[in-house]
Amino acid sequence: MRIILVTGPGGAGRTTLAAATALAEARAGRRVLLVSEDADPLPEVRLLRPRPGADFRREFLALQERSSAALDLLGAAPFEDAELTELPGSRQFALLRALRDAAEGDHELAVVDLPPLPEALALLALPGQLRRYLRRLLPPERQAARALRPMLAQLAGVPMPAQWLYETTARWEAELAAVQAVVEAPDTTVRLVLEPGPGAARALRTARLGLAVHRLALDAVVANRILPAASEDPWLAGLTAEQHRHLAELRTATTGELSELPHLGRAPRGAEDLVLLSSARTGKPAPVPEWAVEDRREEDGVLVWHIPLPGAVKEELSLVRRGDELLLTVGAFRRAVPLPGALRRCTVTGAGLVDGDLRVRFTPDPGLWPRTP
Repeated sequence: MRIILVTGPGGAGRTTLAAATALAEARAGRRVLLVSEDADPLPEVRLLRPRPGADFRREFLALQERSSAALDLLGAAPFEDAELTELPGSRQFALLRALRDAAEGDHELAVVDLPPLPEALALLALPGQLRRYLRRLLPPERQAARALRPMLAQLAGVPMPAQWLYETTARWEAELAAVQAVVEAPDTTVRLVLEPGPGAARALRTARLGLAVHRLALDAVVANRILPAASEDPWLAGLTAEQHRHLAELRTATTGELSELPHLGRAPRGAEDLVLLSSARTGKPAPVPEWAVEDRREEDGVLVWHIPLPGAVKEELSLVRRGDELLLTVGAFRRAVPLPGALRRCTVTGAGLVDGDLRVRFTPDPGLWPRTP
């Protein structure tokens, strides 16, 4: 099943284009699900709306029930459903659950209306980040020692974590892993919607770089609300000329993945207007560029890890080796990347950025590297 995640700068028309894509694919004979908070219902398309408030209340009450014994010991008064209001962040988690649910349906294509670009990139990275935090703070292997906790508590003089905490952590880990698997699946891609203007090229660079850091595929860029090139009105002609200059920048910055959609002269109304705005048919997604390890031990005595970072500049790049991870920072994006097995037995001896290709050099540690006869 294909999943298309639609995002773009605020006001670029991503919700409209998500609905148009879903409707066009449904009319082409595919079973389509549209996940959106704001889109109107469409014929032939099943609509799934994330429910942040209901999700938050359900999860909070379930957690309260599981921890009732501990709360009773503290004398805490439990909350009731009617008095709960959602907290900041509930919307993001509700959308992630909807994304997981979308992958479990019987449709052929799910089109997901994501938040604006910066929030969308942070959202897609969230499951992996939270799983890393959970593994660090509550390692799964510590659960194996739960039978020894009473004795350990006496020896250490401090109480050991309660079993409910590990059970809750295990459930969160399973849910986050399921969402992360959907986000990183080969058939999940991101579609970027832009309105040609002063910030369009910058938004394209930001999207490409953020997606590359998190190893997600960009399947198409849609230039939306294109004004007609010929107009006798001087004011409209000037506005059109400026827009087309920015459109030319986008054409140069893309290599065949740019779709151009016309301005309808009004806000889209109904399914037939959406058909006019449907982009090209959804094809097979392009593979995510591989983070390849090049063996140059015979020539230079090193292994080189190639990390594609299109649009990255040296001044915004930072690398830190910490244990078996590489902490990669590129502009506003940061990710802790697990090292491939071979590189864990090496030390970092240098790095360079060449035309968007980050090349990190690793020298084998003689004390850890297998000896050749």
